[in-house]
Amino acid sequence: MAAKHKRVSVRKLEEGMKLGQPILDATGRIMLQRGTMLEGHYIEYLEKCGLNSIIIQDGEDDEPEVKLSEKAKRTVERTRVEDPAKMSLREDVKKRIGEGVQYLFDNTSSKSFLETTANVSEELTRAINKYDAVAIDISALKVSDEYTFKHSVDVASLAMIIGKKYGLSRDEVREIGVSGLLHDVGKSKIPKEILNKPDKLTDEEFHQMKYHSLYGYKILEENEGFSNAIKSGVLQHHEKMNGAGYPMAIKSDKIHTFAKIISVADVFDALVTTRPYKKAFSKRDAIEIIMTMTADLDIQAMSSFLKSVILYPVDSIVKLSNGEFAKVVENTPEYPLRPKVVACESGAIYDLHNDLNCQTILIV
Repeated sequence: MAAKHKRVSVRKLEEGMKLGQPILDATGRIMLQRGTMLEGHYIEYLEKCGLNSIIIQDGEDDEPEVKLSEKAKRTVERTRVEDPAKMSLREDVKKRIGEGVQYLFDNTSSKSFLETTANVSEELTRAINKYDAVAIDISALKVSDEYTFKHSVDVASLAMIIGKKYGLSRDEVREIGVSGLLHDVGKSKIPKEILNKPDKLTDEEFHQMKYHSLYGYKILEENEGFSNAIKSGVLQHHEKMNGAGYPMAIKSDKIHTFAKIISVADVFDALVTTRPYKKAFSKRDAIEIIMTMTADLDIQAMSSFLKSVILYPVDSIVKLSNGEFAKVVENTPEYPLRPKVVACESGAIYDLHNDLNCQTILIV
């Protein structure tokens, strides 16, 4: 039996409540799915949206909003394949890591800089090792504007999961987490009027901003204990495979593996982040954009990213371009936009990647 629902004032929302309605942005994109468990940053987002009240689930939700026919249920049971183990960070852990990164940005000359970095990165390492995570649900990443510190946590989390799929060793995965957390630490040396400018930067301002990766490298150089791999990830994360990046305009063979991986994570997170001068892309659109960036991004790092991200978790209800609603029963490695789904009414199986008859069907 489906869960009951009730309307609750946004001011009275509490962590642990479940959304009884999807939350859409001004363009109609789903920002929070129905059934999402509310955490602190989600509640903050809802408050920023200016909503007075929303529908929440009152009790357990045993059935999706779009009900499955008996035939569809049997087909789902027969074809459903669990998603691979996913990295998950509790809200209190995210907050603690974010505060740790903020401390590092504000205290780059502190004697405890290296120790604090190790403590913060250990939280991320534990999150991966706890369930032997090899994937990340990108819908669980931030949903609205975030500060540099939250961006750093997202990039580090993505980089570690991508790195694991790429084939990095356990120690290298830990190190790339450190490099991801600190990849923008050089922004602490950029003038605040440029860093916090609400409009698009001028050419001169952007030229100054480009120095942040070099500043970050120098900060790590001055704090002994960081490996060359960690420092290279920070220094080179804006380099491009065709040599059109910065600060050194080097090409693929000169770019460290850490930087290649962090670059993919950084680009994705930048695309899905709202800025005063640009709207965020949907996660689906961001993935499609990354798939076109073969001149800028390393192919193996890009492939590892696509194999690592889950856009439509198994059991999600999606709408297809043929007008049907369907339930996701299996994700396709390296093709996050094309899972296998079962139509909720007819029980038909649509293997969006492998079945040639499904080539024209999209998730909308």
